[in-house]
Amino acid sequence: MADAARSTVSNWLSSLARNSRRWVTATVIAGTLAGLATIVQMVLLAGVIHQGVIEKVPVSGLTPWFVALLGVLVIRAIGQGLQTRFAARCSEQVRREARWQLHQHWKATGPVNLSDTSAASLAREWLDHVEALHGYFARFLPQMTLSVIIPVCILVLVFWLDWLAGMFLALSAPLIPLFMALVGMGAEKLNQQHFETVSRLSGQFLDKIRGLTTLQLFGRTQEASQTLQSRSDQYRMITMKTLKVAFLSSAVLEFFASVAIAVLAIYIGFGLLGYIEFGPSDELTLFSGLLILLLAPEFFQPLRTLSQHYHDRAAALGAGTEILARLEQPVRSGAIASTTETGESPRSSADRIQIDNVSVRYGDGPIILHHLDLTISRGEVVALTGPSGGGKSTLLHLMAGFIQPGVGAVSVFGAAPGEHPFGWLGQRGFWIQGTWAENLRLTSPDASDIAIDFALRQVGLGELIDSRPEGIYSAMAEDGQGLSGGQARRLSLARIFLADYQLILLDEPTAGLDATSEVFIVDALRKLCESGKNLVFSTHHQALLTLADRVLIVNEGEVRDA
Repeated sequence: MADAARSTVSNWLSSLARNSRRWVTATVIAGTLAGLATIVQMVLLAGVIHQGVIEKVPVSGLTPWFVALLGVLVIRAIGQGLQTRFAARCSEQVRREARWQLHQHWKATGPVNLSDTSAASLAREWLDHVEALHGYFARFLPQMTLSVIIPVCILVLVFWLDWLAGMFLALSAPLIPLFMALVGMGAEKLNQQHFETVSRLSGQFLDKIRGLTTLQLFGRTQEASQTLQSRSDQYRMITMKTLKVAFLSSAVLEFFASVAIAVLAIYIGFGLLGYIEFGPSDELTLFSGLLILLLAPEFFQPLRTLSQHYHDRAAALGAGTEILARLEQPVRSGAIASTTETGESPRSSADRIQIDNVSVRYGDGPIILHHLDLTISRGEVVALTGPSGGGKSTLLHLMAGFIQPGVGAVSVFGAAPGEHPFGWLGQRGFWIQGTWAENLRLTSPDASDIAIDFALRQVGLGELIDSRPEGIYSAMAEDGQGLSGGQARRLSLARIFLADYQLILLDEPTAGLDATSEVFIVDALRKLCESGKNLVFSTHHQALLTLADRVLIVNEGEVRDA
């Protein structure tokens, strides 16, 4: 990862942390409480042993020590529990903020511009990449502060007990952050490669699964299998390299910590036996020597914990690079470009759809819509017709807010397109693995079974419901398996009946359907027209054209009445 890119990602992570600063601070305070309780625990433990072994205090005389030790253990447990709780709240808030930023970017980009991006890549950004931020904010970020506070407190106490032992700890402590940083440089690069590789693998796997029937028809399944195998092998190699770096770094850090503690133990042991007379060694007692030995692992523990969580930082930088690459993409990059200057205001009204002086084209291609002015009154049914590529779908996308014109303005019932709920039926439906009822509740979560049954019968699926033992809870697959093409299209149309939208936009609602399905679709749309809804649809179907109050011909950048 280049220095500039790493700096950009670090700044973005810092901006997320600023919004959760109070939770980070609370986590550090709770961790400090647990760390101080640990120090007191070691003091009490060393005191109990010294009193019992050297001072020959009976067990009954040690009761206050044991009570105090038990109380400190409770305080330590409370501190650790609060630290975990506050860290989880911090991470939750950060991940919510990251997902909100992704959602806002996707919303601004629109489904038209996102159509070229693999659904697997978008899902991985939303799920895995955002989840990879958890360790950084819940563990690494608070531990950075704790790895300074707790060791400093222990170091002060050790220097007070024995300055030579304190020197051993002070000299050995920088070795762990040094090797942690050296190992982390390689870990960051490997984590970024890991995220990039798994994103490509996810996208290719989903594409191959969706196109499995086509691959079988053309006899290309073997090549597809080899491609996936190659990508999987690459992913395996990157994963193993990442694990190798993780295990190697842990081994190196544990080695240096163990050596430092061993040297300290040798010094204290020989000092208590009288073999060392240098410095304060002759003043060592069982209490001071044992306390130093008990505190030595606790001195290194925050640093070792930080080194373990350093990989969380590398993972967050890798995931942050992918997320930031998405967020920094221009909203209309490669999709819609303006033809004149911007800045016009819409003549908005709550009683109409208003399009004022809108000009649109795709990239450097020909102009799709040129200085378009169009008014559609509330309750009006409008049909768009004309040759393919004339701009019918683009006009529907403008009304839906899927694309934003750089020239002119669009107002839908006095608001920006997409601000008010509307019904949309595209040429390709969207379904999830589940039941018919679950698919209809995507737009109306609180819909009752009776309402769902009524909506399905409105689109001509009544006989099919009656023929299925499970009724509206019949299962269907993500690709519509279990229903014919026409039935799946009608199921999508049933969502519009169920949600009761004022504005309904339909892009070629009868395209690719058999004659029977066309009849059901036309009949369902007639019911919507009679209910006073605003319908705007593109079509070449004569029966649909007869439903419209106005028929507009869209061709060569112009829209005119038929």
